[in-house]
Amino acid sequence: MLKERYHIVTVVGARPQFIKAAALSRAIACNDRLHEVIVHSGQHYDHNLSGSFFQELEIPAPKYNLGIGSASHNQQMATFIAAFDEILTIENPDLVIVYGDTNTTSAAAIATAKRNIPLAHVEAGLREWNKKIPEEVNKLLTDAVTDIFFCPTQTAVNNLAKVGTVNNVHLTGDISLDLLHSSSATYATKSALQEKYGLEGDYIFMTCHRDRNTDIKENLDSILRAVADLEYQVILPLHPRTANAIDTYGYQSLIGDNIIITEPLGFWTTQSLLKYASLAITDSGGIIKEAYFHRVPTVIIDQQTEWIEAVDEGWATVVGPDYEQIKKAVDSTAIPDIHTNALGDGKCGERIVSTLLSYLDQIA
Repeated sequence: MLKERYHIVTVVGARPQFIKAAALSRAIACNDRLHEVIVHSGQHYDHNLSGSFFQELEIPAPKYNLGIGSASHNQQMATFIAAFDEILTIENPDLVIVYGDTNTTSAAAIATAKRNIPLAHVEAGLREWNKKIPEEVNKLLTDAVTDIFFCPTQTAVNNLAKVGTVNNVHLTGDISLDLLHSSSATYATKSALQEKYGLEGDYIFMTCHRDRNTDIKENLDSILRAVADLEYQVILPLHPRTANAIDTYGYQSLIGDNIIITEPLGFWTTQSLLKYASLAITDSGGIIKEAYFHRVPTVIIDQQTEWIEAVDEGWATVVGPDYEQIKKAVDSTAIPDIHTNALGDGKCGERIVSTLLSYLDQIA
């Protein structure tokens, strides 16, 4: 006999997951047969990276905030697993949802699998093919114990098929882009942004936060020097990790006069600045996707990306933390002729909710 209502625990811990959860929680709330409890690991504990997103995106308040904070990867995961195991005992969910590829994601996946509770992975199947990248290890660990896979791209589906994973694999599109397709999207005007941030013409929107670009001095040096030598204004919301690295290395002098530093920004301010930018420079997968949606070319200051479709269509160029390659890519970037919405059409949440219900009814 089918259950009238299923109890779901959703786990988040970092900015990209808050964005995904905002979109999917809206879709879940529209279905009377699903009840959701949100667990926040506290991996992102800065208000600008956490609390403000819950308010701005109207995400239901987390029932639990575990406050794991900053620590080594293994310490973060161990602390979360122990605390989350107790929550699983209390909540006894029918299914757990995890997002993306953070330490929170893989730790929640391991704890859920050890309890023999069904696990859904939103953003499954993405790969960077380099286990020296912490996020790649999290991807592999999570997909190894996932029961139902929600893939944002055909590339992700293909990656799973290569290792024999073909059951309960669903191509949905990227959930975070549902917010951008929504009629409730709230963008600032270009003139308001120009006045607030002192933007005088064409500008570049930039982010830099990956540990391989902040923990390796030479990489951060090359990135900052290249950006300082560009003939554009560059607006750079500074991640706490990057700010700390600049202070630690004494790189303040590398911040060019053309670079406008801000604190981490809210979701819609970020989207507004991206929308009107001539170009994006980033090592963030989220910004790559969002820039693609806004049809803004992106220079990726990383060695690889899982968002192959954006690269194949010419909207993104992988250059790594290389001074010459960054400058060359910025100078040669043009608007591509093709844009297929390959990363999502705004209906991902609907697909996931429908598929989740069918899956839960099958295993009930």
